[in-house]
Amino acid sequence: MTSFYEPSDAVLLGARVLEWRKVVNLTAEQVADRAGISRTTLRKIEQGRQGVSSLSLFAVLRALGLVEVVLDALDPLGTDLGRSRAALLQRQRVRN
Repeated sequence: MTSFYEPSDAVLLGARVLEWRKVVNLTAEQVADRAGISRTTLRKIEQGRQGVSSLSLFAVLRALGLVEVVLDALDPLGTDLGRSRAALLQRQRVRN
């Protein structure tokens, strides 16, 4: 079976989480508390280490105010390809 997991992707994602934490001027303790996780788990996320649940990652993203940013970035209707195949999705993009 082929694995699509790339450790470098996880490391880059973790680095971005750390950068955002610094940009919003929060300590690791503050983010961990807001996310309801331990500082050890936050450290694992920021270092891109395996063994962290997606729930913990989303809790951190929510604590940093980034859930909507991530979900918007993943919206296929935000791309030309996704818009051209929108009928396959059975939904239409809501215009702002």
